[in-house]
Amino acid sequence: MILPTEPIGSIPRPTELIDATAQHDGDDPRVEPLYQAALEDTIKRFEATGSPVITDGEQRKYHNFWTYCVHGLPNVTPEGFKIPFAAGHVRRMPRLASGPFRYQRYAYEFLDAANKYATKPLKQAVISPSALSLMYPAEGIPDYSRDQFIEDLLSEHEKEVRGCLSRGAHKVQIDFTEGRLAMKVDPTGKLLHSFIDLNNLALSRFTAAERQRLGVHTCPGGDRDSTHSADVDYAELLPSLFELDVGNFYVSLAASPIARGSSRS
Repeated sequence: MILPTEPIGSIPRPTELIDATAQHDGDDPRVEPLYQAALEDTIKRFEATGSPVITDGEQRKYHNFWTYCVHGLPNVTPEGFKIPFAAGHVRRMPRLASGPFRYQRYAYEFLDAANKYATKPLKQAVISPSALSLMYPAEGIPDYSRDQFIEDLLSEHEKEVRGCLSRGAHKVQIDFTEGRLAMKVDPTGKLLHSFIDLNNLALSRFTAAERQRLGVHTCPGGDRDSTHSADVDYAELLPSLFELDVGNFYVSLAASPIARGSSRS
């Protein structure tokens, strides 16, 4: 049996870049030369492996791979959904405080930057609508319904994906890391199926031909050498995962190396 493989995307960041982003905002001009150097080095090393498809290593995703598109928005607060990790630390999603919901930046901007150095086809990773849906508070937002939020969320996701495709992305990979997390939070599967339904709503906005250029990635969710859902067997996730109306699936058999030096922090 032949199992086709492609790189997922995340590549460890240089220590100098990690230290700089810990001291300065990701948009600070002082950090820009370090982003450029990390991006160019990642692409050169990736192409040297002989891989027919490469990624930018998510080097420029300022805050992290999950919230890069909303980091810095004026209408969010930090007290959102909690994500517990095996090591005992907790990450939190930002919480939407008021409408409308809009992205602060789009992944096609990272693709534009990577295209300056790449000579091989580039895959671009984007975060899933289901992950960002966790930003909407359970108690609701005055004058901004969840239905309107979902419509805005899907529109922003579509804009991001289409922007990547129009700029020549070989594939657009939708990060669905929260798939296994959903089974950990709610073993009944109801939360997972709500995520599947939402992501299928987003996928329905694309033609069958376009969906052949889209993929979905899932993994145990790594951070600081620990995971948030490695204890969830893939067997609990895969049947639902294959309900997604998408052309490609990418499954990490182990967590990404999210230690010091990783872009998935």
